[in-house]
Amino acid sequence: MYTRYCRSVLCTPATSPERYAKCHRSGADICLVDLEDSVSVRRKQEARSEAGAFFSSALGMARHCAIRINPVTESEGLHDLLAIQDYPVKPATVLVPKVESPRDLEIVEQVLRPRCPGVELFAVLETPRGVEHAAQIAAASGNLRALIFGAADYAAVLGINVDWEPLVHARARVVNGAHTAGIHAIDSPTFDLTDTKATYREAELALALGFSGKIALNPAQVTVINEVFSPGMEQLERAARIVDAARHSADGVTTVDGGMLGRPFFEASRRLLDEFGTSGDAPQVAHR
Repeated sequence: MYTRYCRSVLCTPATSPERYAKCHRSGADICLVDLEDSVSVRRKQEARSEAGAFFSSALGMARHCAIRINPVTESEGLHDLLAIQDYPVKPATVLVPKVESPRDLEIVEQVLRPRCPGVELFAVLETPRGVEHAAQIAAASGNLRALIFGAADYAAVLGINVDWEPLVHARARVVNGAHTAGIHAIDSPTFDLTDTKATYREAELALALGFSGKIALNPAQVTVINEVFSPGMEQLERAARIVDAARHSADGVTTVDGGMLGRPFFEASRRLLDEFGTSGDAPQVAHR
């Protein structure tokens, strides 16, 4: 499912404010300020303060900005939520790590609701229990917009390598759970920051599996991810032909390019053109 909403989510440590502006210039759909994995335990309070300064700046208001808190089963996560309440500009999205049940999201909503009533949530599934409960978690909140697969923590629990093949089953569970609730699925990052081919390969495999986007760890990965998770000219041209055929057939079964197509194909093609048909970073295709 192609979307501009979450093709790329670029993660920046909250303790590296000098990188915030570069994150915004990267072209990422979502700029993520991280309070969790990229911040050492002794710098957690500093990270919360730096993030607060960011969300009071022009950058914090300029794009879709998100923040990743610490797990709500730990005191640092609760401190994060209390700090977010007082940020001058509230994050558009809060990423909740190590979600294992709907209760984790309920805690976040209960704390944030009085001061941040419209905040969106992304749930990171990175344990066997979280992946097992993917469908229940995906349906837990009307504010939940995506499930994210956390490959590193999941592989560490199982004692396996962070390779694509051993984690396909877990990824598929996350994707299926997300789609049962009509929300997005976002893939774990490629951890080799210098291997562009690996980023391409993983992004293409994630797209084929049903993910809507992928986490990026540096701006160079954003370009690759956005390219993979955006339709090409041939796809847009075919979508335009399908929409045209649907109009002529009054949404009845018809043929395009020798294949028989019906309503599901028509709806998918309309969504694709609505999302990418008139953009600057995807080929423009006119509705005929």
